[in-house]
Amino acid sequence: MPKKIVVILGPTSSGKTDLSIKLALRLNSGQAKKKFGINGAEIVSADSRQVYKGMDIGTGKITKKEMQGIPHYLLGVVSPKKRFDVAQFKELANKAIDKIFKKNKIPFIVGGTGFYIQAIVDGISIPEVKPDWKLRKKLEKKTLSELYKMLQKLDPRRAMDIDKNNPRRLIRALEIVLKSKSPIPPLRPKNPNFKALFLGVKRDKKELKKLIEKRLLKRLEAGMIDEVKKLHRSGVSWKRLEEFGLEYRFVAQYLQNKLKYDEMVSRLQKEIEHYAKRQMTWFKRDKRIKWVKNSQEVEKLVRGFLLTNK
Repeated sequence: MPKKIVVILGPTSSGKTDLSIKLALRLNSGQAKKKFGINGAEIVSADSRQVYKGMDIGTGKITKKEMQGIPHYLLGVVSPKKRFDVAQFKELANKAIDKIFKKNKIPFIVGGTGFYIQAIVDGISIPEVKPDWKLRKKLEKKTLSELYKMLQKLDPRRAMDIDKNNPRRLIRALEIVLKSKSPIPPLRPKNPNFKALFLGVKRDKKELKKLIEKRLLKRLEAGMIDEVKKLHRSGVSWKRLEEFGLEYRFVAQYLQNKLKYDEMVSRLQKEIEHYAKRQMTWFKRDKRIKWVKNSQEVEKLVRGFLLTNK
């Protein structure tokens, strides 16, 4: 019988983290251990920016206190000065999942980076393409719009999920397609090692917009601007910071006097909303996802999933 994992996904600010902690704590109780024959749950983060050290406030990285004793993996594992791609993520994630299984626990894959989630769950083969600096230099001369249109034409699937304002991501995606002479293959369930339950956190547009605004203001109050200053002082260039997109791009531009404070906040709010929309576009293609509104729905689905022998 294949081992089981639970995937908790959704757009940014939807409440994935809080839900995953609440559920993990329930599964760590003595009653749950007896009922399901497991020793609890641990969490693997599936976020393409939370893997970087020092990028905590801007990415909404969970704190030790918020973890409430639940072990987390793939948070702050690489320097922001280094390049880190989905193939590297997949390798580290699989090691974390194996470690959790050996403890007789259930791995939770939690995050909003759809490409990373499906790389793990579906076991897709990521083309191993080495950097082509000549090609990159050529692509760097193009505008963001030109890069995105190229990707839409060459790999429309990847274009649906990518941050179209992130030149680093766009260039790397194009590099893979152009060097391998084919787009990333369609994502189909083909990992025989485990069975997955996909849970999506559902929010209506107005509610999500308010949650995004509330979270953004909270991050600014918590010292997000100082975090970006600190990263720059540690040797992370302005160009590199802008490559990370969203919060880091706009705060970096503000600190370089390219934007006024109010303009930074306003544009950042809109960009995060657009990003959430792109996330949902990606997720809606996957018919395995069961969309939930509250923890009661989640617990019911997880109980049924863990009790089935199929």
